[in-house]
Amino acid sequence: MRKHSGILLALPAWLWLVCFFVVPVAIVVVFSFGEKPDIFSTHSLEHLSFDRYAEVFTPAFFTTFLNTLWIGLAGTAICLVIGMPVAYWMAVKVRPERRGLLVALVMVPFWTNFLVRTIGWQILLAPEGWLSTLAQGIGLPAFEILNTRQAVLLGVVYNYLPLMILPLFVAFDRVSGPLREASADLGAPKWTTFFRITLPLAQPGIIAGVLLVYIPLMGDYITATVLGGAKGNMVGQLVAGQFQTALNWSLGSAMAVVLIGIILVSVAIGAGIVWLVTLPARSRNRLVLGPAQPAGARAVTAPAVVEGAGA
Repeated sequence: MRKHSGILLALPAWLWLVCFFVVPVAIVVVFSFGEKPDIFSTHSLEHLSFDRYAEVFTPAFFTTFLNTLWIGLAGTAICLVIGMPVAYWMAVKVRPERRGLLVALVMVPFWTNFLVRTIGWQILLAPEGWLSTLAQGIGLPAFEILNTRQAVLLGVVYNYLPLMILPLFVAFDRVSGPLREASADLGAPKWTTFFRITLPLAQPGIIAGVLLVYIPLMGDYITATVLGGAKGNMVGQLVAGQFQTALNWSLGSAMAVVLIGIILVSVAIGAGIVWLVTLPARSRNRLVLGPAQPAGARAVTAPAVVEGAGA
């Protein structure tokens, strides 16, 4: 009965997932094998083929995929570098009664429309804008960053940074203070406590933050459209252009499927790299526990193994 009640509780979520994620993605995958029969039709599934995928991997389009991957990786890394110390400070250093206010301040950008926030940066970065004029007034050159890849990178970091800070804050906040105090009492320096106690225990929040930033960032097209111009194209713009302007749904679907594949492969590669990099630390923190043995007696049973017990 308890098992069935669990299924019933999860049923709405599964139905939502199937209806609004699995089915639409399946339709996109099917459309990606179709073609555009004429200039007035959006798609046709009479002759299925991989021709649209061949078009995606032509240099004209594939360069944009590489540009998107670069912005996605760089933007996520910058958000992590900026967000981690901020979240740690909020969760550990700030008094508990003030943390709610800081979390609310992190959420302030979400009170404004995503497009409006991005257009605000367009005004700030414009060569004839007030900020550029002010810079020229003190002898600095005029801003030339708008309509470049760097402008897109700046915009995505601004737009997605709260999505990195919030899960990191929760992860650091859940790390028990007595563990850090015990580490300090045993003589560990602050940096050792951070890297061997706090950071490993906050790993789920770090993974959540990276995924929350990286996945939607890869599909973003508003930031690239407003700030990127011709030099800051992203795949989201190509997909939107094929569906809304070129009316070539099959090519747009193939681009979307390839983008999904790139995200999955890059996440898998990133997870593998992190696993390899942290393998020495996990091996060092590996603690083997066995049953209590009388003095002088040899263990006769296999010991239990605890991973990361030193973390």
